[in-house]
Amino acid sequence: MEESTGLGLEKSLIYIRNLEKCPPSYLNDPGRKDFFEIVWLQNEFPLHAVKEEEKPVAGHWIYLIPPYRVHQLNKAGKNGILLSFKRDFLDEEDKEFYLDIFKIFNIQGEFSCLPLTKENAVELDKIYQLLEEEYKQQSNSFLILKALLKVFLLKLIRIKEHVFTTQDVNQKRVYEFMMLLEENYQVERNADFYAGELGLSAKRLNQILKDKLDKTGMQLIHDRIILEAKRQIIHSENTLKEIAYNLNFTDRSYFSRFFKKQSGQSPEDFQKQAKSHIESRFNTLIE
Repeated sequence: MEESTGLGLEKSLIYIRNLEKCPPSYLNDPGRKDFFEIVWLQNEFPLHAVKEEEKPVAGHWIYLIPPYRVHQLNKAGKNGILLSFKRDFLDEEDKEFYLDIFKIFNIQGEFSCLPLTKENAVELDKIYQLLEEEYKQQSNSFLILKALLKVFLLKLIRIKEHVFTTQDVNQKRVYEFMMLLEENYQVERNADFYAGELGLSAKRLNQILKDKLDKTGMQLIHDRIILEAKRQIIHSENTLKEIAYNLNFTDRSYFSRFFKKQSGQSPEDFQKQAKSHIESRFNTLIE
């Protein structure tokens, strides 16, 4: 499996680089939005803002950034690695593994951050070295890369497993809901539809989602619409009117009211804030 060169990311399934040498061609590629990204900072300060009472420390920080996020790591220059892969590189037949990946990447949000102990960093690095070595081979193997990536991700899941509960039927329902939501949120915006597809009552679905994700079905539907709206505001050339139309809003003013109610700011204000952040080229992540 050869990595595409000079053709953008549309033909790539996995992309590995040292952060210090990460080229602008990757950072600015529109196809980047389709990738899960693992940004592993090594002996660096965190990129995200920490609470005032918490003093940031240099160390190992792993940022797990899901596809279609709004904010991105704007530039390289840090000590560490970038490991990106498309959904096609995951084994979707293993439902429990796939659900765990969705959870550690915080698929409904911007990113999740995982601080590593020195012991965890050493353990992960052993697997990463094998993955990088195979990736750099002239005739690398898709199957070997896929297997090594899965081992790397399973190690991450184990490190973060204290936040997980044992897999149960309701977690699988959450997974199925998230998959249905991803496929249908543009058109189906009523929790009753998703409950019906899952063979549940809307009340029962909301109980499960509230227990596992602390949000109702409607809140998750609205979150997904806002996430897509923000993504289009940042990553497309469309006007706000066109974005409202793309998201099946009946008119621009209704879209603006919805956006402000859900996000706390108007789409115009968000557009200005995002533009300012991008132009500053800050090497940060913001929510």
